[in-house]
Parts: sequence; structure tokens; C-alpha cells
Amino acid sequence: MTSSVDYDVIVIGSGIGGLVTATQLAAKGASVLVLERYLLPGGSAGYFERQGYRFDVGASMVFGFGQHGTTNLLRRALDAVNVTLEVIPDFVQVHYHLPNNLDLKVSRDYEQFLENLIACFPHEAKGIRRFYDECWKIFHCLNSIDLLSLEEPRYLMRVFFQHPLASFGLLKYLPQNAGDIARRYIKDPVLLRFIDMECYCYSAVPADRTPAINAGMVFSDRHYGGVNYPKGGVGQIAEKLVEGLLAAGGQIKYQSRVTQILVKNARAIGVKMANGQIYRAKFIVSNATRWDTFAKLISLEEILLNEKKWQKNYQKSPSFLSLHMGVQASVLPSTTECHHILLEDWEKMTIPGGTIFVSIPTLLDRDLAPVGYHVMHVFTPQWFADWQGLSVKDYQAKKEEMAWQIIDRLEKIFPGLDAGLDYLEVGTPRTHRRFLGREDGTYGPIPRRKLPGLLAMPLNRTAIAGLYCVGDSTFPGQGLNAVAFSGIACAHRIAMDLRL
Repeated sequence: MTSSVDYDVIVIGSGIGGLVTATQLAAKGASVLVLERYLLPGGSAGYFERQGYRFDVGASMVFGFGQHGTTNLLRRALDAVNVTLEVIPDFVQVHYHLPNNLDLKVSRDYEQFLENLIACFPHEAKGIRRFYDECWKIFHCLNSIDLLSLEEPRYLMRVFFQHPLASFGLLKYLPQNAGDIARRYIKDPVLLRFIDMECYCYSAVPADRTPAINAGMVFSDRHYGGVNYPKGGVGQIAEKLVEGLLAAGGQIKYQSRVTQILVKNARAIGVKMANGQIYRAKFIVSNATRWDTFAKLISLEEILLNEKKWQKNYQKSPSFLSLHMGVQASVLPSTTECHHILLEDWEKMTIPGGTIFVSIPTLLDRDLAPVGYHVMHVFTPQWFADWQGLSVKDYQAKKEEMAWQIIDRLEKIFPGLDAGLDYLEVGTPRTHRRFLGREDGTYGPIPRRKLPGLLAMPLNRTAIAGLYCVGDSTFPGQGLNAVAFSGIACAHRIAMDLRL
């Protein structure tokens, strides 16, 4: 069956990158259709409910809701379609529990954070300040310009003329990695490992493979705009964007799985659905990963050749083992922070199961759980291949065994967690692949080796005319605020193509 309906833009997937692209274009008057394979929007920024608990699918540490500057991209995205979302400030960004009793809280107040870190490494006081102050230089360059598409020449010329110092600053830092900067100022090997962890918890790689631009953005914005939790859960970001999309005249269809991007004469012209229906548009935007886009949705061998260079530089990041738990409130003292990272051995930081990430969003928004209980979301990296080839019995046994190993480790910082457990649901890389539709359940690309900062990261346009990619497989990478930037940039480039 062929649809006679034509659109300016079709967006495949309703992750945050896709929704920001769609809402930006709808607000400018484009006719937009979003096709989502699942029942709810948001992808890894979605939610689900069980027995009175509302769980975030992914992490709940959210940037991009600051009040000032230009880097508050989630707030800008919502403003574009005239919707608002209440957020709750988190005054301790993360509480680290690291080897050799290195216990450190990253306060929202920058000076307090530096004092906490210098107290642990007093001999590196000067180097600590110089490293994090240089991150601020990067951030100020970003935060002084309007962040739009780097593929639009007139925008680039305007930025260079209006903000020459910021532009040259960004050009300076674009090919650098955070580890390069850290080693200029810091010698202590344990402190360098701490900075590796600071990078790893955002980029899934150590400092020497984390672009300096990304580090500067995160390490500064947590003190500038801050970490802010959406009232009602992270899933509210996608829900509000959908509300704005519909109000602006856009459309979204759920349970609508795209199986093929249609290409004619080397140009994307539409999509084919699992039920055989075809939708046509002037431009197609894929919010799927590049692996899913170019290995599954497009069947042209020559296009795969164009992706080989990118795949030589980047590989899929691991997925996660996730524990979504409901626990008695008595387990957590009133002084407990929302976000925690636990690691007992530096050598195990990047291996599966080595680092444990914890979010307790009910410490900020008590309405996400029944009275007297908290939500805990615990996750640790896992490779998809390690969960393949198991029988149903062995799969369930492995889930249970690994879940209780993690709970046992968490007992060190949350005594009584086991006894206070009210609800437990375990997700694996197979779960993430099934519900998020992402190849191997990956949470995005990571560099295979040390690369020149962000220079190797692709922008939105692809080798196929009319086909754009958006999300964490495009510049500037992973994170909700980062994919919001990719969406704003993609929409800006397409709006210029549509002459809107």
C-alpha cells in the first residue's frame, strides 16, 4: 500500500535528537512526521512504570536546563515549541566512591568542588585549578555563540565575524582531548585516574579519548547551568517535546517500525514500514544509530563503503546491565546524594561490571515512588556478545547472579539495601536492543583509539542526498544535551535547504 501523503521531513525514531529536529522544523512551518517503533517517545530517555514506581530508562543526570547562555539546549528546544517543564536542581552532581577510600562529592558550586578535590590532592592544587579553569575557557567559547549547524556556511561566517575570539578558541580545542590538557598540568597518577573517571562517566572512554570540547562542556556546565532533574522523570522531556510537536502541526505515529529507507538516483525519497506502507518526503532524518541506519535501513553496498572509514575510527560502546529497584526509604539517610559512582579497583574501570553507576531520582522528586519508598536505577557496562547463546534458564540465572553481585557491592555504601528491597527488574544488553531498537543495545559510538578530538565525528549530512543522521552517532556525541545540539543543528541545516 502506498501513501499519497507527502511531508517535508520524515524523522525515524523519537529519541531526543529526533524530537528536537522535528520540533525545530515544525516550529518553522515544515510538515513533519515522526515514526516511532515503540509505544512511548524518548528512546533511552524514556520511562516505564511498575507497581507504582516510575523508572527512567537511562541515566537521570540531565544538563541543558540552565537559565542563561546558549548551551542550555534542552530548554531552548522546549521554548521553540512553547512548552515548559519544571525542573529540580541537584546540588551535588555526583558522589564518587573510588579506590583507596577516595570519597569525593562534586558540588554544584565550583569553588566548593575544587576545595573538595584539592583536599584529596593538596600537592596538585595548582594543576587542578589550571586544568578545570581551562575547561571553563572551552565552555565560555561555546556559551558565547548561538549553537547551530556547522554545515551551514553563512552561519559559520556570521559566528566568525561576531565572535572571533570564541571561534578561534574552539578551533584551537577542537582537535584536542581532555587527557592532553590534564597531563600538561597534573602529574599525580591517581589524580589522572580520577580525571579518567570524570570523563568515563560521561563519554564511556578515559580522558585521552574524550574530546576536550565535550569535557569542557560537561565539567563547566554542571556548575554553570547545573544538573536539573525534570519533575515527573526524564521521560517528561520527550513527552513535552511531543506536545509541542503536535501543537506546531507536526505528527507522530507510534508502533510504526521503519524497515527501509527508500533511495532513488542516490537520493533518499521516503521510507517503507513493516506493514508495507510507504511515506515519502523531501528529507529523511534517521535517529537510529549509524549501524542500524547503514546496515539495516539502507541496502546499497556503495553506501556501506562510505561508512567504513567512520567505523574504522569508532566502535559501538557497550550496553548496560540495569537494575531498576524500589527500596524502602529507611535504607537511605536524608543526606544521601542522588547520583553515585562506585569503583573498587582502578584497573577495572572500563571492563564490564567494573564501574557501577547509581541514580536515586526520588531524592529529588518523591512522586516517582509510593510513599515510604525510593526508586534506584543501577547500571554497569556490559557487552552484548556476553549475553548471546544462552538458554532461557541460563539467561535468567545469569541475570539473577549478576544483579545480586551488584547489590552486594552496593551494600558497602547503602547498608541494608538487600533487606529493604521491594521491587527489582533486571535489564540486559538484549533488553536494550529489544526495546530501544539499537544495534547490540549500544548507547552510542566510542573511539577505537585516540583520535584528534571531535574532528573525526560526522555531522548531520550523509553521502546520500536528502538523508540526515541525528543523535549520538553524530557531532558532538553522547548525552541528552549533546543530542539536543545535534537536533538543533540538523533542523537548521534542513530549514536552510527548505528555505524556511
